[in-house]
Amino acid sequence: MPKQLIIDGKAFEAEDGITVLQACEQAGVEIPRFCYHERLTIAGNCRMCLVEVQGMPKPVASCAMGVSDLPPNRDGTPKQIMTRTPMVKKAREGVMEFLLVNHPLDCPICDQGGECDLQDQAMAYGSGGSRYDENKRAVEEKYLGPLIKTAMTRCIQCTRCVRFMTEIAGVEELGAIGRGEDMEITTYLERGMISEMSANVVDLCPVGALTHRPWAFSARPWEMRKTESIDVMDGVGSSIRIDARGSEVMRILPRNNDLVNEEWISDKTRHVADGLRTQRLDQPYVRRNGRLEPASWDEALAAAGMRLKDTPSQRIGTIVGDLAGAEEMFALADLMGRLGSRNIDCRQDGAKLDPALGRASYVFNATIEGIEKADAILLVGTNPRLEAAVLNSRIRKRWRQGGLKVGLIGAPVDLTYACEHLGAGPQTLVEVAEGRHPFAKVLAEAKHPLVIVGQAAARRADGAAVLATVAKIALAASQGKDMGATAFNVLHTVGGRVAGLDLGIVPGEGGMDTGGMVAAAGAGKLGVLFLLGADEIDMTKLGSAFVIYLGSHGDAGAHRADVILPGAAYTEKSATYVNTEGRVQMTHKAAFPPGAAKEDWTIVRALSEQAGNKLPYDNVTVLRKAMYEKAPRLAWMAGAGAENVSGVEKAAARGGQMANDAFGAVITDFYLTNPIARASAVMAELSAIKRNAAARPAAAE
Repeated sequence: MPKQLIIDGKAFEAEDGITVLQACEQAGVEIPRFCYHERLTIAGNCRMCLVEVQGMPKPVASCAMGVSDLPPNRDGTPKQIMTRTPMVKKAREGVMEFLLVNHPLDCPICDQGGECDLQDQAMAYGSGGSRYDENKRAVEEKYLGPLIKTAMTRCIQCTRCVRFMTEIAGVEELGAIGRGEDMEITTYLERGMISEMSANVVDLCPVGALTHRPWAFSARPWEMRKTESIDVMDGVGSSIRIDARGSEVMRILPRNNDLVNEEWISDKTRHVADGLRTQRLDQPYVRRNGRLEPASWDEALAAAGMRLKDTPSQRIGTIVGDLAGAEEMFALADLMGRLGSRNIDCRQDGAKLDPALGRASYVFNATIEGIEKADAILLVGTNPRLEAAVLNSRIRKRWRQGGLKVGLIGAPVDLTYACEHLGAGPQTLVEVAEGRHPFAKVLAEAKHPLVIVGQAAARRADGAAVLATVAKIALAASQGKDMGATAFNVLHTVGGRVAGLDLGIVPGEGGMDTGGMVAAAGAGKLGVLFLLGADEIDMTKLGSAFVIYLGSHGDAGAHRADVILPGAAYTEKSATYVNTEGRVQMTHKAAFPPGAAKEDWTIVRALSEQAGNKLPYDNVTVLRKAMYEKAPRLAWMAGAGAENVSGVEKAAARGGQMANDAFGAVITDFYLTNPIARASAVMAELSAIKRNAAARPAAAE
């Protein structure tokens, strides 16, 4: 039942269950705070949010007082809440003075300067002086890993970092020791934190106690251009902000998007920025006499174009990589179609996803936000903690609310929430599909069951049969529940896959898929292989095929290439990406490609002239118009979900025989999954730390 309040003299109707702080915010009244955060549990320990409540002799901590807990006035009038009275002003000045008692005056050298809540609130609510003239306490620095730089003397014990690691990340590695003045935030075993989302604690820290170690002392916030963009390190498509100075990307921060990533990003997303600067391809290369030598654009395009023109179409193959945007994929597919080649595939891991079945057969139909409605989840061949860390935190968020049962078919892993390991492979999957496994009853009785299948299941040789069985389980679980296709969900691990499937970048009739092209190249049956940022295939099996590589980094594909065409990274172009739930989003150019590198679609357009089949678009607007005609869904950036269930039904109808071997792991090293991450020194250090931690037994072992 709504509660009638008077906030600073204005009547306001507050919904039941919210706090006084939230009611004031909804009424447009700003309340200062340090410990309170809307996505964390309430601690109530900074006291900065004090307000005066009618009838109460002392100021009240508004973050910890619910509006339904306010005692009614005897005369029945609405309770009055005052945020600007002399009592409140004096109380906040006292709290601020107390918080600054031990805080060092080192703002000029603090990386938080310019983005510091303590600075802002001291200016707005502080008294401008202090009566404390004793020595300030000093706290020994803590090692929290290579991502987080500490200055714990600045810490005001708001415990936001502790609550985040415990509640959101699900890794209880931070805690408080001591009491009163001796209280300190530290790791339990005095070692670096091992979590895929640990660096979010720096965003949460309201002072400069926790800052980012990789870009310490490198720039001030006001020196950098801020560009809103999209992350492509995994299939989630998190909203990010790219801060650049000059031609260099300095840092990557999260943007709030409640539908996708809320306000969290993974450590890989945040700290891969140094990989954008190293091992870059900044000029074309042509292999002469067995060696790659620098060349001009005219020379490189002529060499590649001549090979494409002189090679029969059935001997030309194209493999699209994981980070490619929709524009360059469409342009390249258009060129190959004009050349007559049907050997093209965007599934470089060999996933048996077929866009001909319908969009519902290859996207996360429930949407990421829809996870919060689930009361039963079956995970098949996936480890969402490594494959989509932010999505995994959303499952944990739902699990913490209670009433969620999670079952896993695949390799047993720690997902940060309670999960029943049902089995390792297809045999268990068949038992669930036939209703012989107890978890089949759990799915049948659930109001909002979800079945999530990962790429470890889809990329197998029998992937089509596995997907068909999963689709049958999802259809059976959703029977009679008006769920449409939302019970069936495919979790993608890469940023460019769904857009490729939307564009139909799979082999044409009689064409070869990724595995077929690699085998044909090794057997001498493929003359030219075009790699659009494809670095995850086995380059040693390509035989004597002429390899054209278009990409941004000197990774495996560039080492094998005969012609290298330097392209742009995702921070250096405006490109369309589609995340795992089918949400169409767009990156924006935050910096220019290095050296002579160019945007990928323009390279394909220039190559088409040399290949004798000039593409009919000279600017990105005309290209996108043609792309939207080919795939109208890419023009819809309004949301995700609501796919036709017929796609799931078609997938279920395919059937097939499954092998008995267990589902493997699609990601074995979270930090080194793509060329940009492999070029990052920070990611390499994190990878080494994770390997060493896994090899080192804990004290109890």
